[in-house]
Amino acid sequence: MERPIPSTIPTTPGVYLYKDAGGRIIYVGKARNLRRRILSYFRPPAQLTPKTAAMMGHAVSLETLNTTTEKEALLLEASLIKKHRPHYNIVLRDDKQYVLFRLSEKDEFPRLEITRKVRRRDGARYFGPFTSGMAARETWKAIHRIFPLRRCTDRALRNRVKPCLYHHIHMCPAPCSGAVSPDAYADITRKVVLLLEGKSRELLEQLRAGMERAAEALEFERAAELRDQIQAIERTIERQGVVLPGGGDLDVLGLVTRPDGLALGMLYVRQGTLIDRATFFWPGLGLEEAGELLWSFLGQFYSPAGSIPPRIVVPWLPGDDSRTPPEEGATRGGAADAAPRDALTEPAGPDCGENMHAALEAALGDMRGGPVHVAAPRNADEHRLVDMAKSNAREAARSKADMPIAERLALALRLEAPVRRIECVDVSHTGGTATKVGVVVYDDGKALRDAYRVWNIEDAHGDDYAALSAWAARRVERGGPWPDMLLVDGGKGQLAAVDKVFRESFARDEHGNSRIPFFLAGIAKARDERGHADRRAGNVADRIFVPGRSNPLPLREGSAELLFLQAVRDAAHDFSLGRHRQARARQAFSGELQRLPGVGPHTARLLWDRFDSLEAMRAATPEDIAALPGIGRKRAEKLWQSLQGL
Repeated sequence: MERPIPSTIPTTPGVYLYKDAGGRIIYVGKARNLRRRILSYFRPPAQLTPKTAAMMGHAVSLETLNTTTEKEALLLEASLIKKHRPHYNIVLRDDKQYVLFRLSEKDEFPRLEITRKVRRRDGARYFGPFTSGMAARETWKAIHRIFPLRRCTDRALRNRVKPCLYHHIHMCPAPCSGAVSPDAYADITRKVVLLLEGKSRELLEQLRAGMERAAEALEFERAAELRDQIQAIERTIERQGVVLPGGGDLDVLGLVTRPDGLALGMLYVRQGTLIDRATFFWPGLGLEEAGELLWSFLGQFYSPAGSIPPRIVVPWLPGDDSRTPPEEGATRGGAADAAPRDALTEPAGPDCGENMHAALEAALGDMRGGPVHVAAPRNADEHRLVDMAKSNAREAARSKADMPIAERLALALRLEAPVRRIECVDVSHTGGTATKVGVVVYDDGKALRDAYRVWNIEDAHGDDYAALSAWAARRVERGGPWPDMLLVDGGKGQLAAVDKVFRESFARDEHGNSRIPFFLAGIAKARDERGHADRRAGNVADRIFVPGRSNPLPLREGSAELLFLQAVRDAAHDFSLGRHRQARARQAFSGELQRLPGVGPHTARLLWDRFDSLEAMRAATPEDIAALPGIGRKRAEKLWQSLQGL
């Protein structure tokens, strides 16, 4: 790409987009001064990082979008990266909102809910986040076992006149029927807040004091109830670790390098207690991209609907010469802390460091509705948390890199045994004719091409559901070996058609449940903003469905497990479509063959069974043709001459 004329580039803040020869966006960047930033890309290649040099080798055009402030440029950049997923940007694949607890304190009888979105200024308190929805639900259940809170919706509460079952099993005080006063209920919610805030010691002291008062007043049932609550809370807090004795809410990031990429660990600390952690991995990145990764991650990870703490601790501030990224294994203050400035940003320029820092803090502050500080560790406790986040990232990256795909699939799908053998099925037809169901087989991550099969389905008339149902019935008749996982190319409709046949075919246990000997799932294309199937190349957000569940399984976008299942599905699609095209070509050639003198449907079938292509028929000798059943020497000679004329 030729260096643009400086006067054609504005000097305002904004976003710039590099595009390749096909018009695809391959990189999105932001700048306080677009002209100075863009011109910095046209330095000698030796002064650019390898990734920047590679990107400039593919860029053929440039587009700029002006903004009024750096903060707007940062938000626009994050939005464009999420939308277009440019090849040379650092893209956060796992950008979903994590689970939070919501307690609607403005209500007379608050309800503890599980949510993924924060509604600002709604009079509710939020606690979290939790990276695992299952872990959050288990915690939610534990809280309700300890403290009786209502579970019904606001509408049900207004319309109910009799207590529900939860009241009769002593897990709800029944505010719907007036069985509890607002003051007594508020006392319960205060204890729940203390537990969720990590103030377990204060809560236990209150409960012990109440137990003693109840015992002195000879209220032994009340004392026993408080005793049970104390024991349940003590069991719960045994799993929590206080990492900041002075309390405080913050997120802590740790970054480590590996030979195959960069790994980032994140700790969520609320009220001084470590409540959860998460890890991320970007293959193919080196230390020179570390600074860009941190800024890009922070810009993409947080959103107005998420939980943003007032302080975010990063291992160092990119662009700050006093805090540079240490090499893997180096200690703080060692010689490895002196990385060159070009290793901090990509590329180094006037829009890094303090300007980016201030814009990011301002954008996060607007999302949170309060000040947010992004800072390096300031004391020994925060340094220890950064080291802990790095350790988590290192172990997670190592375990994921070394774990076989069969075991990774078992973890992702929550199965007890490794998923070694996979069969994937796909349907192909043209206007309802020549329907083929192709099945590919993978074992320990490798394709078993000898086990590939194609099934001819008649009377489906273009109905994929009918074709899959017919195939499933024939697959049951064929019998084993059964796979560990059967994957259907399609959504919930295709999956339901296959599941119905299997459930009716296999024996049932004593509870009436069908004993299907494999894990059944469907893989469907991701959906775009309009709800249509997103068929863009490079899409990493396909969805995995299982019978009996309306929502897809929570597989992370771009994860190795999902990418592998996508590859298996693509192989099934290509195989099914290829065999379908062969059948169409064979049908067309059969018509041509039957136009030859003395060739009818029976003879055409004999020729196709012996020779699998028209070229093979032409290359055959009269003796080869005469060897076919019912074909004499004279007839073979005539057929040979006719075939040479095709």
